Amino acid sequence: MKFIDVHNGMKGIDQKTLAEAHKADLDIQNSEGVKFLHAWADPTTGKVFCLSEAPSKEAVMRVHAKAGHSTNEIYEVPLEV
Repeated sequence: MKFIDVHNGMKGIDQKTLAEAHKADLDIQNSEGVKFLHAWADPTTGKVFCLSEAPSKEAVMRVHAKAGHSTNEIYEVPLEV
């Protein structure tokens, strides 16, 4: 299953910080069977979006929590074109 999650409160995030946060997820993703595919950020609003493939949204939540940037806003995206 694919998921998109949203992180808030990251105003002013830059490319380096986004890359470091994404790498933290990648370093531990296998522990939960998650594969993070991409991350995007809007420094103005402080929103960060992550796309992943995972067995469940709870698995995504656990990886983000272990990596130090928890989120509860996760959406399954079962349709794509």
